[in-house]
Amino acid sequence: MSLQAHLGELQAKHRALEAELAEAMIHPASTDAEIAELKRKKLRIKDEISRLQHQNAA
Repeated sequence: MSLQAHLGELQAKHRALEAELAEAMIHPASTDAEIAELKRKKLRIKDEISRLQHQNAA
């Protein structure tokens, strides 16, 4: 898999998590733990995207 394809996949996952997080935040049935886990996953993906972009630029 090329770097650009991998970045595209990660960006799509990040957008999907962002939508899932927004949905969870408006539903009262969502727990704080579920929301925190979604935020952690989103941050991990964002960090990976940044790392790969930085690595690609170097």
